[in-house]
Amino acid sequence: MAMNDKASSSPETVSFGYEDVTPEEKTRRVGAVFTSVAQKYDVMNDAMSAGMHRLWKDRFVKRVKPQPGEQVLDMAGGTGDIAFRMVARGAHVTVADINQEMLDVGAERAVERGGSEDEGSLVFTRQNAEEVDFASNSFDAYTIAFGIRNVTHIDRALAEAHRVLRPGGRFFCLEFSTVEWSGLKEAYDIYSDQLLPRMGQVIAGDADSYRYLVESIRKFPRMAEFERMIAEAGFVNTKVEPIMGGLVAIHSGWKV
Repeated sequence: MAMNDKASSSPETVSFGYEDVTPEEKTRRVGAVFTSVAQKYDVMNDAMSAGMHRLWKDRFVKRVKPQPGEQVLDMAGGTGDIAFRMVARGAHVTVADINQEMLDVGAERAVERGGSEDEGSLVFTRQNAEEVDFASNSFDAYTIAFGIRNVTHIDRALAEAHRVLRPGGRFFCLEFSTVEWSGLKEAYDIYSDQLLPRMGQVIAGDADSYRYLVESIRKFPRMAEFERMIAEAGFVNTKVEPIMGGLVAIHSGWKV
């Protein structure tokens, strides 16, 4: 009986890369990672993907099909990469991110664009994906690109995404996944294990943060499992679209 009592009182742990840490520690350490890499984030994305991340994001936004006047919540979108693409199509986008440094980068980029976006069409706000400060049924679409694997409790973030969407609203997620093409998988494993941390050190002066980002990809649920989690959050007509054999994937679902 004493053993059961002890087990029931054990603290919850979640994965931070290959480590098991408390939820509070993961939130703190993920925040530190993105604070460290914020200023070099887009430069590193170009280097790590040979610029392909831009094509993936273009494809992602085409799948979202933002319409003029629609209200879109772009979660974990601090640097504005996805938001700028959707605003160009006439959508009103709220960019949310838990990390203020990432939001600052996005706001600076918006200023550098010369205020080309219509007033009020782009808003930056600090938010925790697990508990956002928006009313239910507020948005026509919810997007998250390369961010959900860093959320401490993914199920809570998905539940919040479902809550804030209006009936008929759509959820779209772009995320690194598990490569299923033989040959590419082995080559990618070598590249991510041996080269990416070195690139992080050379370009951003931070090998550890990029080592964590590689580990976080490895720990993220496989495509079918993540699709199941989206369905369990209440979404219907869920779909997964692998890109490059699952190197990245677009997941989607609708709220009824």
